[in-house]
Amino acid sequence: MERRDFLKISAVSGATAALDACGKPERQLIRFIPETDLIPGIAVWRPSVCTMCPAGCGTTVRVMEGDAEVTRKGQLGLIKMGLAKKIEGNPDHPVNHGKLCPRGQAALQVTYHPDRIRHPLKRSGARGSGKFQEISWEDGIHELVTRLAALSSGQKTAALAIVAKPMRGQRRVLLESLAHALGAPPPVFFQFFEEAVLRQANALSFGRAQLPTLDLAQSNYVLSFGADFLGTWNSPVAQNVGYGEMRQGRPNLRGKLIQVEARMSETGANADQWIPARPGTEGLVAMALARVILTENLRPASAAGGAGELIPGWAEGLKDYAPEKVEQSTGVPAATIAHIARDLAANSPAVVIMGGAPLAQTNGLFNALAVNALNALLGNVEQPGGIYFTPAPPGMAPAQGLPIQPASAYAALTALLGLSTPTTLAPASPPQVLLLDEANPVYALPDPRVKDAIEKIPFVVSFGGFLDETSIFADLILPDHSPLESWIDDVPESGVTQAVVSLAPPTMKPLHHTRATPDVLLEVAHQLGGRVSKALPWKNYEEMLQAAWGPLQKEKGSVQASSADEFWSKIRKQGGWWSSEVAPAAQGRPASAGGPPVSYKEAQFSGNAKDFPFLFMPYESQQFLDGSLAHLPWLQEMPEVLSSVMWGSWVEINPQTADRLGIQQGDLIEVSSTRGTLKASALVFPGIAPDVIGMPAGQGHQQFTRYATGRGANPFKILDPVFEPATGSLGWAATRVKISRVGKGKLALFGGSLRESPREFGKR
Repeated sequence: MERRDFLKISAVSGATAALDACGKPERQLIRFIPETDLIPGIAVWRPSVCTMCPAGCGTTVRVMEGDAEVTRKGQLGLIKMGLAKKIEGNPDHPVNHGKLCPRGQAALQVTYHPDRIRHPLKRSGARGSGKFQEISWEDGIHELVTRLAALSSGQKTAALAIVAKPMRGQRRVLLESLAHALGAPPPVFFQFFEEAVLRQANALSFGRAQLPTLDLAQSNYVLSFGADFLGTWNSPVAQNVGYGEMRQGRPNLRGKLIQVEARMSETGANADQWIPARPGTEGLVAMALARVILTENLRPASAAGGAGELIPGWAEGLKDYAPEKVEQSTGVPAATIAHIARDLAANSPAVVIMGGAPLAQTNGLFNALAVNALNALLGNVEQPGGIYFTPAPPGMAPAQGLPIQPASAYAALTALLGLSTPTTLAPASPPQVLLLDEANPVYALPDPRVKDAIEKIPFVVSFGGFLDETSIFADLILPDHSPLESWIDDVPESGVTQAVVSLAPPTMKPLHHTRATPDVLLEVAHQLGGRVSKALPWKNYEEMLQAAWGPLQKEKGSVQASSADEFWSKIRKQGGWWSSEVAPAAQGRPASAGGPPVSYKEAQFSGNAKDFPFLFMPYESQQFLDGSLAHLPWLQEMPEVLSSVMWGSWVEINPQTADRLGIQQGDLIEVSSTRGTLKASALVFPGIAPDVIGMPAGQGHQQFTRYATGRGANPFKILDPVFEPATGSLGWAATRVKISRVGKGKLALFGGSLRESPREFGKR
């Protein structure tokens, strides 16, 4: 806080005007009447749900009375209110068991961020200029209703597009119901590192279009292909808890971890053995492992059931996948393959995992199906120590909201915007109205046509709380509350073996003149009337939540109550509802949705190997994930777990490659593909294959608050449009690049820097 601001705040008493240090009159600050009844100095812990990644961990928030600068009815003033001070994991929540990752801790900064949008805005300058004027909520909602009514009256509701970040629970139901009632296409729930390939594979192998839940706590042997399950993949907090139990929670028994990947992740750094394999060949390794198990009669081929039938040659013993032959393609020694295969069979329960880059190849579906068949062969599907699929809460279909087709949000988004891609989806007519709910495809997608298409849409509405590369094109911004100021519900897709509904009321009053987006959409539905109002009849989001989750009172679960009011009160206090029974072990062979066998095809990469000799591997950042958290300064300042780099971007290069090219730590490197060029500092990193260049995602924003704008480089922008053909997913690990040294760079390391200190680097 600046001394000037401190004097302004401390001088306020009642409705007295604040004065600066020179005694000159400042803006009027009003002392508002307190809105909460708290005892000064006494903390209250309130339940909430983490929204910083899709895992859906339960949290508790420490709230204490304090002074806050707030906006009330367009006026700025001070108020005594309950303020969130600290976020911790909810010890009773079955997903995270009281644990919380650094991203969850940093969620506090979303509420207090100085660049939050504090009131409704209407564009006042050229599109993309960032010039907006403040308007009233009444005017903003009226304009949105008018636009939607015009589409409806002209029978052009198909021209409405809704794009949101991934979500589950009733907020997703609300968006889907609104689109359906208006006759619009289904909403697209977009993120860059989507898991469409794995969901598709699980649907084919096991009849469940879900990400798996890993029972690591009871596993004796874990083999992971590219899945950074201790860092960013799937449900990392739940998986860290299970991993800790696997390693140290059982007397005289310590499970083993083997990691196969081309670039060492946090999980790889914790493994007993790290094995580099050529990108795109991971499915071959899995099949060679299965062949050893079959030829040595360690398991019968029939044990894999339908999952094995999806692999050509499975019943004949996988003759084309002899370890000696696979070694030539993958670089993994045949002796290593044979040793791991025998260990998998001998150390039951053993589990095999695949995530990340192996799925982001043109043969990603085969890679995933190969691992599924290997798991089924080992007999660990829905068995202790293996993989489960989290059951849906009673009244919900399994994997509700997770359709197999269209499997890829990327494919669905480009089609929705009227763009053609080499997928099975036919492009629609360009939309006339676009609703954005915290999705930022302009930043995340390498296709420049996405930005051009959004810029040409006649009317764009954003509900986000910050200006980013996509919402800067909005005509109308109706800012949402922060998560701590909102009702939140979530249905975890994975990470737990029982049905769970996470639910929490607001932990604090809103700081600014914002409104909860679900309440805004319900008000829009009421004003539109007709079938839209009938489809969304609730007065507010709390009423919608109670109608959806109130029936759980009749089910066996963590809350028992004699009345509906008592039940609703208890689940709000607990932070949700979860069933009292875990998913039962499967009986017999795992179910399969079936389908034609999927043959192995060699992975295809953009660019020829002569001109572009390196494979480019962006990866999900521990701090920022796909870049959606780069605006939080705590995460900018957090050292990356393996490199300790802060406040910037870097490219990882093998020491042998660096020596050959004359590149030293901290040098500025130019990385070029057929799509474009970026520059970042070199990090000489032994945990990466000599022919691979790694780079964390998250930086390189052109518009995303003072902490992220203009910092580092965006690796997504040099990716070529390569696709996994079965789902239309972007093959983000299938781009070739060339590199060259162009000068001295800036690399801020925790505890010291080659070029300058992290503190000074963070100010730039």
